[in-house]
Amino acid sequence: MADKICYVEGIGNVKFRKNKRSRSIRISIQPIKGIIVNMPLFVSYSEAERIIKARKEWIETNLPRIKEIEDKYTRFNDYSEFKTRSRTLNLTSHNKDKFTAQLTTDAIILKYPDKSTIENPEIQKLIRESLDWALRLEAKEYLPERTRQLAKQLNFNYKAVFVKNNKTNWGSCSAVNNINLNIHLMRLPDRLIDYIIIHELCHTVEKNHGPGFWNLMNSILGDAKSFSKEFKKQSIRIY
Repeated sequence: MADKICYVEGIGNVKFRKNKRSRSIRISIQPIKGIIVNMPLFVSYSEAERIIKARKEWIETNLPRIKEIEDKYTRFNDYSEFKTRSRTLNLTSHNKDKFTAQLTTDAIILKYPDKSTIENPEIQKLIRESLDWALRLEAKEYLPERTRQLAKQLNFNYKAVFVKNNKTNWGSCSAVNNINLNIHLMRLPDRLIDYIIIHELCHTVEKNHGPGFWNLMNSILGDAKSFSKEFKKQSIRIY
């Protein structure tokens, strides 16, 4: 069922989302997405709106905190620069009614309707979603093959590689040696991408970050801690 957006007096726009799995009404405030009400199919919109108004004080208390988070998000415009390992962002308007996204060998081409403005929160949301889409496709193109190459070169064995849009880490290795790699690695230089892949390959042998792990890392990279320090300057979420 499609979301329904309604203006609630004293609160603003609220997105009502009916879900067959919901057993009760749940209100959340999310950066960019705004106020979202997840509700069971049997609950009426008027009843959900009544509950929203009853929680007005809680909403007003939390909105400033969400606004602080939103202010840290990148605001894209026609001059914004964004690069992945292989592609450069090309962001323009066009005389069509819909937002479009296209990937070429060297570009991420995004076009938004000229009837809208690029500052429109919905357009900004589509830009971010499109960049995630582009990063995921590029990560699938590059990361599994690069992991295979490094594992063969360094004599490591692993089970499988998965690419994920993780908000908290650049990579991980499971107990059964599945390697997870973040799509945002595609924004980084090759040496840092290799560092994370090697880091996770080493975890197929050394499951913690004890002396054995760092000895193994140093045997491959020399001064592995210098890579680690450089990595701490990087941010996973930049928009």
